Amino acid sequence: MALARNRRILLIALLCSGVLLAGVAMGLRGLDRWVSATVLPPLSPPMSRVVEDREGHLLRAYMVGDGIWRLPVSAGQVDPRYIAMLLAYEDRRFYRHRGIDPRAMLRAVWQAVWNRRVVSGASTLTMQVARLLEDSGTGRLRGKLRQIRVALALERRLSKKQILALYLQLAPFGGNIEGVRAASLAWFGKEPRRLTAAQAALLVALPQAPEARRPDRNPQAARAARNRVLMRVARAGALPRDEAIAALREILPDRRRPFPMIAPHVADRVTRAVPARARLRLTIRRDLQQSLESLAAEHVRRAGSGLSAAVIVMDHSNGEILASVGSAGYTDAARLGFIDMTRAVRSPGSTLKPLIYGLAFDDGIAHPETLFDDRPMAFGSYAPQNFDKRFHGVVSLRDALRFSYNVPAVALLDAVGPARLMARMRRAGVNARLPNQAPPGLAIALGGVGTTLRDLVTLYGAIARGGRAVVPHVGLAGAAPLIKPVMSRESAWQVASILSQVPRPVTAPRNDLAYKTGTSYGYRDAWAIGFDGRHVIGVWMGRPDGASVPGLSGAEMAAPLLFEAFGRLKPRLDRLPPPPDSVLTVTNSRLPPPLRRFKGPRQLFATDRDAPEFAFPPDGARVDLGLGGEDAMPLVVRLRNGTPPFTWIADGVPVITGGQERQVQITPKGRGFVSISVIDARGRSARRVVELR
Repeated sequence: MALARNRRILLIALLCSGVLLAGVAMGLRGLDRWVSATVLPPLSPPMSRVVEDREGHLLRAYMVGDGIWRLPVSAGQVDPRYIAMLLAYEDRRFYRHRGIDPRAMLRAVWQAVWNRRVVSGASTLTMQVARLLEDSGTGRLRGKLRQIRVALALERRLSKKQILALYLQLAPFGGNIEGVRAASLAWFGKEPRRLTAAQAALLVALPQAPEARRPDRNPQAARAARNRVLMRVARAGALPRDEAIAALREILPDRRRPFPMIAPHVADRVTRAVPARARLRLTIRRDLQQSLESLAAEHVRRAGSGLSAAVIVMDHSNGEILASVGSAGYTDAARLGFIDMTRAVRSPGSTLKPLIYGLAFDDGIAHPETLFDDRPMAFGSYAPQNFDKRFHGVVSLRDALRFSYNVPAVALLDAVGPARLMARMRRAGVNARLPNQAPPGLAIALGGVGTTLRDLVTLYGAIARGGRAVVPHVGLAGAAPLIKPVMSRESAWQVASILSQVPRPVTAPRNDLAYKTGTSYGYRDAWAIGFDGRHVIGVWMGRPDGASVPGLSGAEMAAPLLFEAFGRLKPRLDRLPPPPDSVLTVTNSRLPPPLRRFKGPRQLFATDRDAPEFAFPPDGARVDLGLGGEDAMPLVVRLRNGTPPFTWIADGVPVITGGQERQVQITPKGRGFVSISVIDARGRSARRVVELR
């Protein structure tokens, strides 16, 4: 076998020498025409699609159509020592020859004749690239002649940098591994940017006989080939001799490593959405993503079989998603890990309560210090109960939200209006689903609507950033566009202040994280959503198949995961913003009389003959005040009826308290829509929404 191989290679070397002599004989002009007429193979072979994090680290790669791992790579992404060793071993005059190396050919022929066996080859890297592009074989005479012709043509068409890049992408490394990047990941579990001398030598040796030298199958052959490379490049001066000797003792890899599969749900989604892009760069932070994937898996292992978990981390200043864990294990079939639970529509439990309170504060019908009588109440046939099956008497709305009492939330929603709550959710980009397309009802307050974890992260991000939502995104395309306000800046601060006082899990650190938990009906979903001055994190736990999990609760299971996730995100929380100057921060006794006690939704806007009524402006009117110019005017508001003193409220903020006049002037904050409410001494109200220009 060896004798036949030596004879074949000797014939090839003689043929190559013959080609050189023929070129001289036919003249440079004839050789030029011959090379110019070469039809080149495609010079852009298909590459594995890759998904990278914000810093360019690999999250996931996909095989090309023929089942090959062939990842894009350039010389700048590879350890310079590997490049130096490759050239020293394979093609010392790579940067000086024009596709074929006459000196190497003549040397190979002379050595073969003198030693009666093949001592060295004569193929240049360019010739090897020509063979790899066309799969033209190694030892066939016709194939070798074709390689020479293509190599000469390649040198005219491409730069040396481009030819080297093709070799780095196409060289075979055993099995279905092609290219040095795929090989480094498969054999060493790392990118080729930093390689040891022994690792670089193995990658130089493998392409010569990729199957015969696979370290997982033929470790002795792999070691011998690697060591030959080390000694030869040391003699050539490409590697210090002491480093080469030390590298001889390094252990070979004994198995192929799996390719990275980080943020797999996100990677699958974006590659489907952008099928034409070979390389996708995301906002994901790989280190954080890996840490939270491990954390989610650890929590569900402790919680029980069948459970899964999902986590989203968003920078609410720009909408960038830094981590998105779709399940506790992508390949865990028992937990249906292939389902992306960040996008699954589930019942949100109590997590919509902060939005309800914010809208009530906006309307001027409630304040965090407003007292509420938590007692049995019926809203038609609907009679909500608190989660603990108890009623708590007179409590402040601050405490009602802190402890997530159900009855106050339903009463506030009855006053605000379920349809208006749904409209605000849509304004934030949340596509809430009602069962069987039913009209919105009061059950929404306690989870009677379908939302996703992404939806809730969007809503809480809006509260965190002063009432303005931002679109979550994973593409590095700059800041996402802002959406219309979900609530006023004052109400958003009030809600955030309350959520920062929610009781913590026993194991959680004592910090100012603003958060809310929720548990859906039937113990099917556990939620915890929290934020600080920069980030918002959402957590879901439950069974992907929707089965009930006795004992499942947001406070007991999701909240600890939330606090640990923040701990892995950063060592210290960012401060929440200070209160706006216009926010009313007083005790209950100093509130306007109508705001001191919530009298119930049926009495808030009760009308009678003497109830206050707006005379001007009409509801929905556009009023030109010359805003933005030097002659801007205040908004004049006139009232009929009602019993003084009056409390005037603009966008949820009291602007005049204890007023006796029925005509007042209100200085607007700027152009746009403004909600104006008035409450008289008997608690009767009127409201107008107008557009100011």
